[in-house]
Amino acid sequence: MAFLASQFLGLSTKTSNDFSGSSTSLRTSSRQLGAVSPAAPTTMMVKKWIKQPLNKNGNPVHIKVHVKKGDTVQVVAGKDKGKVSEITEVFSKTGKVLVKDVNIQTKHMKPQSAESAGQILQREAPVHHSNVMLYSKEKEVRSRVGVKVKDDGSKVRYLVKTGEEI
Repeated sequence: MAFLASQFLGLSTKTSNDFSGSSTSLRTSSRQLGAVSPAAPTTMMVKKWIKQPLNKNGNPVHIKVHVKKGDTVQVVAGKDKGKVSEITEVFSKTGKVLVKDVNIQTKHMKPQSAESAGQILQREAPVHHSNVMLYSKEKEVRSRVGVKVKDDGSKVRYLVKTGEEI
């Protein structure tokens, strides 16, 4: 317990044996030893096994995604290829998007107490943004997205294939 307390307080414990056989304990703080504080971390932990890249300020790097929340998209790769649906959430740190009724996964939940029963949940999992393309409901065609500047100076996204504004 004393060892844990010394670790928590930043103290290092050293023992030394002199020739008489008795051991003495020396406690010194890391400040007394002249320790230098470590440099700023270069990665940030989202999950224990995934390290997110950081920019020079220490914030996570956001990946530029070509779609936004509420866009109608068509899935171009994966088990749900060809499905047309709407984007419900965009994860800019990982470059993934959550599409309604696409990439459905089954999660088995254990019961929370002895009286309650377990459950089997169906939920959507994120897909990479490169696996979806914007979709035109009017012309029923998928297209890349472009940006054009209007006369008043505002930027507008549009579908390259059909020319319609989003």
